[in-house]
Amino acid sequence: MERRTLIIILLVLLGITTVCAQQPTQISGTVYNQATGHVLVGASVTGGGHTVVTNGDGYFVLKADAELKSISVSHIGFRAQRVRLTGQQDSPLRVGLSPATIQLQEVLVMNGNARKLVASAISKIPKNYSQQPELFHCFYRETAQKRSHYIMVAEGVVDMYKTAYDYQNNDDRVAIRKGRRLLSPRKGDTLSVKVTGGPVLPLQLDMVKQRDWLLNEEELDCYEMEMDVPTTIGDRQQFVVSIRPRRRMPYALYHGRLYIDQETLAFTRAELSLDMSDRNKATDMMLVKKPLGVRFRPKELSLLIDYRLEDGITRISYIRTLFRFNCDWRRRLFATAFTACCEMVVTGQESTTERPIRGRDTFDQRDAFYDKVDYFLDPVFWQDYNIIEPTESLNRAITRLMKRM
Repeated sequence: MERRTLIIILLVLLGITTVCAQQPTQISGTVYNQATGHVLVGASVTGGGHTVVTNGDGYFVLKADAELKSISVSHIGFRAQRVRLTGQQDSPLRVGLSPATIQLQEVLVMNGNARKLVASAISKIPKNYSQQPELFHCFYRETAQKRSHYIMVAEGVVDMYKTAYDYQNNDDRVAIRKGRRLLSPRKGDTLSVKVTGGPVLPLQLDMVKQRDWLLNEEELDCYEMEMDVPTTIGDRQQFVVSIRPRRRMPYALYHGRLYIDQETLAFTRAELSLDMSDRNKATDMMLVKKPLGVRFRPKELSLLIDYRLEDGITRISYIRTLFRFNCDWRRRLFATAFTACCEMVVTGQESTTERPIRGRDTFDQRDAFYDKVDYFLDPVFWQDYNIIEPTESLNRAITRLMKRM
């Protein structure tokens, strides 16, 4: 009898311990440049195996299953900082990052041979990136603006399955787990133009794995390359290679920078913008479909692709695309400016031995994300999910759109 009582007491104590260990934590704050006081957009905030990025206001919210003792904050060109937390944070943090300094001798390491550096980085892809299938948990958002007003917002939690980086039969997949959308009800705001994008972007634009559009010998021959001023990402020194088109091709090429870790020679970041010198070529790269009679005039397509080093493996962490274009109907005097933005951040990752996304759940590149999710009115829709916090202007736009509906 006494033994049974003891077992019951032990089970109760274990249950209490488990509950206490799983107390959820929410940390919020703003990241800023300590030298200027300006907020830092796109800073990476990591803690408890979860990651978010700061929004356009430099603000973030990080949610974890258990109490966090510290968070790590980093941004390109700044020293990374580990912030120690004392119990539950009652007020938002203010995290100032100091600009990093680069030692002069690091500028001359590759002796200006940018193409050789890029080739070396390509040869080390099998060593630097995952050789096992992995499942990534992500947050995705796409927005459309007519002039300066938001006319569409769609966002969702998605899973992304990626096979090993040396796997020849590529079977990468994306599935929507939860999503919502809002569209302006005004007839004049409706635009039946579809540009490239959607949750498949991290599959299509993972330049390290999908090397057919940039990181292959034939494509690289189309570019001039030169060593640029090195920088840091977190506490790691980076080579920077500038690229620009050197020959005419049947399709548009890119201007931009490639960032390469000085120690591992892993590609860690790419900042690219589509060459707009030939409007027809740019249109072919950007436009999927449009109504008959609408004129599409491309203005900008910029890409940001970020990778993060963790446990000796470099993994994709953030992708952002920005489209700017004008549209008008024939016989109209003035064109209307539109901006479309898609971004996805990896909030968590795990290894997997099986294919976790079934074929019928897979998001196809021909699908429109907007058509796959429902209208939303729930103010606590995301609950415990990690997301990219909307900026104040986007929050106001969402409130206005909801009122119109």
